[in-house]
Order: sequence, then structure tokens, then C-alpha cells
Amino acid sequence: MSYEAGIGVMGTKVGMMTHFMPDGRAIPVTVIGFHEGNIVTQVKTEPTDGYNAVQVGYLRVRDTKLTKPELGHLNKIGTIPMRHLQEFRLVSVDGFEPSQRLNVEDIFKVGDLVDVSGKSIGKGFQGGIKRHNFKRGLMTHGSKSHRQLGSIGAGTTPGRVYPGKKMPGRMGFQKTKIRKLEIIKIDPELRAVLVKGAVPGKRGNLLRITPAKIVGKNIPKN
Repeated sequence: MSYEAGIGVMGTKVGMMTHFMPDGRAIPVTVIGFHEGNIVTQVKTEPTDGYNAVQVGYLRVRDTKLTKPELGHLNKIGTIPMRHLQEFRLVSVDGFEPSQRLNVEDIFKVGDLVDVSGKSIGKGFQGGIKRHNFKRGLMTHGSKSHRQLGSIGAGTTPGRVYPGKKMPGRMGFQKTKIRKLEIIKIDPELRAVLVKGAVPGKRGNLLRITPAKIVGKNIPKN
């Protein structure tokens, strides 16, 4: 697992809208909201765990929604029950302690570039044309192959289909990361952030927001 450029937070996709800049430009933005959470639940260090990381919890739920091991893990530090736990692997974990709240306005500022990752929208079972951008056959002139996949391999040799062959199947609902999105506005009162452009998933989707990795700036060149 690679290191993050800095500590991040989790949020919820609210939707998209048009935002007008002071100079009159209209840009598309995604609204990311923050429910109760983003609390440090565990600090992992090199001597005890073999690597440095900060575990963060997000989205308060009822006790009955969690298993006893999950509740026991959170009760160790006396925090609220939370649905999601994610780790942010860092070079150094100095300054972090359990039960510490992470505020978006303290971590990011307007103009920062962030990486946003989440599950993409599921498309269900799709064919080769939609899933892999295959070309279709002729629709006229007696063609019997319109949107069919076509040949998937030779006959006697090798006598099988090679693994990884692009074929119809489930499309979407995969972890996707959109890199270097600019923060347009931070609203502490509404607990929301406006990010330029689109992010993965539909409304209500869980998002992971981290500082963008920029080689030479916050990531070493080597």
C-alpha cells in the first residue's frame, strides 16, 4: 500500500451543481457533505504494527448496526459507533491521537488539489460494445453479426480462452480515483465542500478525500 500525501477525510456525495466564480465563469462542481464522524479511532506505528497509519471512522450509526468486535474496538477509546473505518498510511503519525476530530477546514483550504476515490456507478451486465468500446458489425447488407462479440480464440491450439479476455460482464461498481480536483469552496456551517468536476458514484456514495499526490511537491522524485 502506498503512502498518502497527508491525512484525509471521508465524506458523502450530495450531488452536482453550477457554481459562478467571482469573474463570472460558470463551472461544474460536486457538493461533498460531511456527516458526524471523521474521528481518529486508532494510530498505528512502526514498532507495534509494522507501519505508520491513522485509522479514521465516519458516519454515526446505531449500536445495533455494528458487530460486537466492531463496537469493542470503538469502545476502547470511548467514541461513537461509526459505520466506516479506513486507514490513511503516512510517513509520520506524530500529532495524531485516538478520539481526535478531523475538521475539513483545518486540513484543506480553497485552491488545494485533492484526490477523490469511491465506488463508481454500477451498470449491471453489459455487452462488449458498451463495456470495452468494441465496434459493431454491419446492420445491413445481409450481415448476421450486429453486436455479437465475435471470435474469442483459436480452436485446437490453444483450445481454450485466454484469461483476461475482454468479454461481456458486470460493468461499474469498482473503486475509482479522480486525481487533482480543485477545491472551490469550503462551508464550515453547512459542513460541505465544493470540488471542481465530477467524482465517482451516485448521490449518497462514500468518498475518500486526500491531498493530491504531486511528485516533487509532497511526493519525493525518487
